[in-house]
Amino acid sequence: MARVGITETVLRDAHQSLVATRMTTEEMLPVLELLDDVGYHSVECWGGATFDACLRFLDEDPWERLRTIRKKMPNTKLQMLFRGQNMLGYRHYADDVVGYFVEKSVANGIDIIRIFDALNDIRNLEASIKAAKKEPGAHIQAAISYTTSPVHDIEYFVKYARELENLGADSICIKDMAGLLVPYRTYELVKALKDNIKVPIQLHSHFTAGIADMVMLKGIEAGVDIIDTALSPLGMGTSHPPTESMVAALADSQYDTGLDLLKIDRVSRYFYSLRQKYIDSGLLNPKMLEVDTKALIYQVPGGMLSNLVSQLKQAGREDMLSEVLEEVPRVRKDAGYPPLVTPTSQIVGTQAVLNVINGERYKMVTKEFKGLIRGEYGRTPAEIEPEFVKKIIGDEEPITCRPADLLEPELDRLRSEISEWYEQEEDILTYAQFGQVAVKFFEKRRNKKYGIDGKHLNLEEKVHPV
Repeated sequence: MARVGITETVLRDAHQSLVATRMTTEEMLPVLELLDDVGYHSVECWGGATFDACLRFLDEDPWERLRTIRKKMPNTKLQMLFRGQNMLGYRHYADDVVGYFVEKSVANGIDIIRIFDALNDIRNLEASIKAAKKEPGAHIQAAISYTTSPVHDIEYFVKYARELENLGADSICIKDMAGLLVPYRTYELVKALKDNIKVPIQLHSHFTAGIADMVMLKGIEAGVDIIDTALSPLGMGTSHPPTESMVAALADSQYDTGLDLLKIDRVSRYFYSLRQKYIDSGLLNPKMLEVDTKALIYQVPGGMLSNLVSQLKQAGREDMLSEVLEEVPRVRKDAGYPPLVTPTSQIVGTQAVLNVINGERYKMVTKEFKGLIRGEYGRTPAEIEPEFVKKIIGDEEPITCRPADLLEPELDRLRSEISEWYEQEEDILTYAQFGQVAVKFFEKRRNKKYGIDGKHLNLEEKVHPV
């Protein structure tokens, strides 16, 4: 058994899980060189919700963040999370945009692209994997969105992993985004995968239910090559198993990571002070660090649970939470058992809330739920009953092809639309995903650059870089 690799998530998924992705580049800067010296297999630092948060809340250019991290961490592989045909946005994008995003991600410093689809529809990964294959040195990690249902047995996951390997994946990640894996199920799943595929396997699981460290250990014993962890100040709770604990647990065994706990401790000390800052400011609610077994009982991810509570609170119906939690699996069954991850978790959860509040199932249907049933997001894991499809979409024609096949190339149109704000090629991709949010950021960026207060801008003073 080779040494187990560690992917450190403190710069992406850890703070996405605990503080709504609010860590700034300025907060990262003092510790990047120390992180680079640890010797991780990789550091996940980009993708997921970081792009949205940079633009919407932090007034940062996500591309500039990536370039800064790359410059400060020349010795470590940088990793990102990518939603396949959804990229980092919330709809499907044309293949030319997907391909260009992959190209620019690698050009700006990404080494490993973890690509997944919320429905495990392999057609939604084809364009991004094909694009990554063209980039010298890029590592394609295709992820399985793990979930439980009558159709999601070990045979299902093995079949999907084989398809991903055949499509060109350099490694496979078991992405347990909801923290649903349990130790012995993990052992069986990993063993079956190792018996059927040749590429390395990585394991990702959240600590929400308090068992992810045991999940990691059983996965390693079954042959997992790399695990995701988070430095302890931003580990546990809805984040990941603590890096220090896992490194210590594997030390002097056949699975020894080879990492130096003293080096890791130096990095940890910095993040302890940052965590305290987040707690003092109210950004980090200490409850997020607690164990919550509801994920195992209701099969609802921690982030989805908080969204359900928020929606009910806005409607003044917090007393209906238990009914909504019971409705979620029924809606999910009706919708073909989609894994609950962005965007399907929001779609299923919102529909469950509407069903309960209205006192009648599907009396009101969201546009997104209708799109899911119609096939706009891809093929669901289980076939949806034709009668239910008819009930939700009426006379509209279901989409059975790869959804992106219905999209015209977009790059030229997008480039034209943002000509007024263009400063770098990457701006086209930022705008493609976040539209008016991106435009507001571009405006602030230009105003700051030219010392304009943003209230009075003479049209003749606008600058159009060549």
